[in-house]
Amino acid sequence: MNHESIIKSHHERTVLPNLLDYEQACRHFNWAEALDEMNGLPGRTGLNIAFEAVDRHVIGPRRDQLALRWLGRNDEVRDYTFTQLRGLSNHFANVLRSLDIREGDGVFAMLGRLPELYVAALGTLKNRSVFCPLYAAFGPEPIRARVEIAQPRLLITTESLYRRKIAPIRDSLPSVRHIILVSEDHQPTSMPGTHDYHSLIYDASGQFTIGPTNGEDPAFIHFTSGTTGRPKAAVHAHESVVAQYITGRYALDLHDGDIYWCTADPGWVTGTAYGIIAPLTNGVTTIIDEAEFNVERWYRIIEEQKVSVWYTAPTAIRMLMRAGSEVAQRYDLSSLRFLASVGEPLNPEAVVWSHRTFGEPFHDNWWQTETGGIMIANLAALDVHPGSMGKPLPGVEAAIVERKPDGSIQIINEPNVEGELALRSGWPSMFRGYLNDEERYRQCFVDGYYLTGDLARRDEEGGYWFVGRRDDVIKTSGHLVGPFEIESVLLEHPAVAEAGVIGKPDPLAGEIIKAFVALKPGSEPGDNLRREILGHARTRLGAAIAPKELDFVAELPRTRSGKIMRRLLRARELGLPEGDISTLETQATTD
Repeated sequence: MNHESIIKSHHERTVLPNLLDYEQACRHFNWAEALDEMNGLPGRTGLNIAFEAVDRHVIGPRRDQLALRWLGRNDEVRDYTFTQLRGLSNHFANVLRSLDIREGDGVFAMLGRLPELYVAALGTLKNRSVFCPLYAAFGPEPIRARVEIAQPRLLITTESLYRRKIAPIRDSLPSVRHIILVSEDHQPTSMPGTHDYHSLIYDASGQFTIGPTNGEDPAFIHFTSGTTGRPKAAVHAHESVVAQYITGRYALDLHDGDIYWCTADPGWVTGTAYGIIAPLTNGVTTIIDEAEFNVERWYRIIEEQKVSVWYTAPTAIRMLMRAGSEVAQRYDLSSLRFLASVGEPLNPEAVVWSHRTFGEPFHDNWWQTETGGIMIANLAALDVHPGSMGKPLPGVEAAIVERKPDGSIQIINEPNVEGELALRSGWPSMFRGYLNDEERYRQCFVDGYYLTGDLARRDEEGGYWFVGRRDDVIKTSGHLVGPFEIESVLLEHPAVAEAGVIGKPDPLAGEIIKAFVALKPGSEPGDNLRREILGHARTRLGAAIAPKELDFVAELPRTRSGKIMRRLLRARELGLPEGDISTLETQATTD
């Protein structure tokens, strides 16, 4: 396939794109005017995400409009209007106050895609506390590590998740003063040392006044892994709502009356920025599906709920492709108007396939946990170049740069030259820091630009194309995974002496995690031990980020300073050139 092929935009569509003239919008856009589109708290007491997402609609014509429709895994349906969502989030904010959770205190949530998560997020923001969603698939060790970094005072989770993942490590979470449990059957919980969610909500008042909120006040913590050390805790402020609102309108083309479905779990930044904030601030109806991916279920949801804007991940798109277009043809998917993808580069074949199957291409876009919002996108009014990230959004200034030996950067003006993607600082959703790691945060910025760590090129028309990562972070099924975290858990096994992990290309997940393990004397490699070590990792880390494959090696390749050469592991696994191995201290062989 020719990856440079073009899919023409549908200028004849009955609903015109919100951003029709890209060049003019870029010339005239400024973030101060975008901020003016927010209502602001009554009495000019600041900017609060929850107020802009919910309360401002209740004092306007959308008060009785459907805000969220939740679809349970057993086909239960729960609807929430903006008025109901305001009331429930007020209740939760009052629950936090009754438990002495104050402004700036951390609130962790591990709930999966349950309505209570959305209520907790909004109530936490109203209380001016800081919300951090965690993947329900995390095992005990990733949970403990993140609690240790952020020191939250409260955790809300389900009964079953608490029993399996929290109770075993409860004594190692001293900062967590309170744990709220959501029962799956809505019956009161009676587990020692915990609170029952429904009882607390019932007893709390539905009236709540949001206190003065500065746009720079912290609102969210989202964890993202690096190549070494512990996970990074990116802090985002209330002002991020401005970018999420604007990019929801421009990059996702949200219009009044849309039925919108973002399939991302709120444990991932997409699931909050574009599963909660962007659709609610734009006043559209959001579909939430509790169940895991299922091809026929997804198509049935689109048909029955008449989804018009669909935001999903390349892994899911590849799974739909594997099922075949004939499955999609059994459903009425004519409601779809705009399809978007994020999480990793979307391969060109998927864009062409979606255009052929749905009559619309998936519009890939690019952003990071640190950017807080979509920075580069294939916009509704522009032609789609399959494989391209698209063009920078109005208000976003991107560049391709080269890092110089003296620490400065040189902007590369020539087209089609690979370099590091950089963004000029100053957009509202830019992260405000890495929690407890100011030096790491400072290193992200050079000469007024945020250095993304992604390698890319810019074509003659101003479109950007992803090349790869500067480091060896693994992206599996949309999850960013740092090797160090996986290796540390593998080393806990009594038979493991050394461990190194890499990302291995996979047609569905993008990458799977493969581990290389050197054993301690007295341990013999074999299938039984392989299964035992993989099971240990799955128990400790959870299925989402545990290794899927494992090879035993005599030694791991290391530099003379002791650093594992993951690049060399990957090259040998994939049969790629090994490159410079002058710093190599040892050689590794696989069984």
